[in-house]
Amino acid sequence: MKSIKDPVHGYIQVDSTLLPLLDTPQVQRLRYIRQLGFSYLVYPGAHHTRFEHSLGTMHLANALGTRLSLSPYDHAHVSAAGLLHDIGHGPFSHAIEGLSREFLGRKHTDIYEQLSTGNLGEVLSDTGLDPDLINRLINGDHPLSGIIHGDLDVDRMDYLLRDAHYTGVPYGTVDAMRLIRAMRLCDTGIMLDISGVQAAESLLIARTLMRPAVYYHHVSRIAEKMFTMAVYQYIKDDPARMLTSLLVADDAACMQYLLQADDPLVSGLAKNLYERRLFKRALYVGKDDVRDVHQITDESFLQERDLAEDIALEAGVSPGQVMVDIPAFPRDIWMDVMVKERYSVSRLEEVSPLVTTLNETRRSQWRLGVYAPEGMTDAISEAARKILSIKPFTRQERLI
Repeated sequence: MKSIKDPVHGYIQVDSTLLPLLDTPQVQRLRYIRQLGFSYLVYPGAHHTRFEHSLGTMHLANALGTRLSLSPYDHAHVSAAGLLHDIGHGPFSHAIEGLSREFLGRKHTDIYEQLSTGNLGEVLSDTGLDPDLINRLINGDHPLSGIIHGDLDVDRMDYLLRDAHYTGVPYGTVDAMRLIRAMRLCDTGIMLDISGVQAAESLLIARTLMRPAVYYHHVSRIAEKMFTMAVYQYIKDDPARMLTSLLVADDAACMQYLLQADDPLVSGLAKNLYERRLFKRALYVGKDDVRDVHQITDESFLQERDLAEDIALEAGVSPGQVMVDIPAFPRDIWMDVMVKERYSVSRLEEVSPLVTTLNETRRSQWRLGVYAPEGMTDAISEAARKILSIKPFTRQERLI
């Protein structure tokens, strides 16, 4: 057993079974992957890493395993899944996951090969841990997956608390221990006791408030799009091979590759990112301003690139001076969480009227962005409105 001091949870106890996992290259690499990607350009304190978050998730998974009285075998695997759930993240966390999906068909949770081969596979084998079971827990294919991969999972509990702590944004309030005490084990997986509904609502509110303030802050989105474009230009001649190589790099190594690239567009974008000379918003509109919003929100990098080229052509500028950002349209919160009352079992949304309100709030937070260098935003805004069929300004909006 080893104790590690953590600013969010106090002392985290690492069981002797899991200690060898901490020293594997796959876990140690997470020390050099920022948890929030480019959010440090908005919140200077947001330099915390996936390593810290993984320790916190393991800690909460261990606490929930104890609360549910899991068998020692299941308990060890749930804790290991908490520690290892993010080893598939590329540089700057989610920043190039869209490219990974499009060119490799891979998500950051597709980690079975890492779990079952090489150094990590050997360590898991030596400690008696099953990589297949850990993979199923992480990917939602096991009755206990709700602990790691669910609507009220320990992953969300930790990142909301941790991200709020390091950004200084006061919206990530989650009573994790109250939620854990209210969890119950049932035949189909994890159930929430009625006593935990308010704590569950608090988590959902925190997620909703943190989206525009942190996770979808426009400056972070602009930086991420600049980085994504630089990576695309860097890998485009051999995307499968070069992207596979980049995905195992850390933040600093990846940035150095881009800064030293022969292509001036790649190195220029990377240098501007490094020195925080970012594009500006030429267009930033919500769902009510976008005609046929559901026709364009499949979060495809290649679609965004094609639209950027069309806007650039319309505006008479080079394609590298326009970036389009179309996030996936928020899905309604449809909680796969059952709540146990005294004589009945209901879905959380049937017990809590807040869910309906939060769904509308999430939809209203969605923004389509078009970004351009400072000084070019007006011309590109007009071109973007035409290409994207954005509803025209009202007279009142023009006067603002």
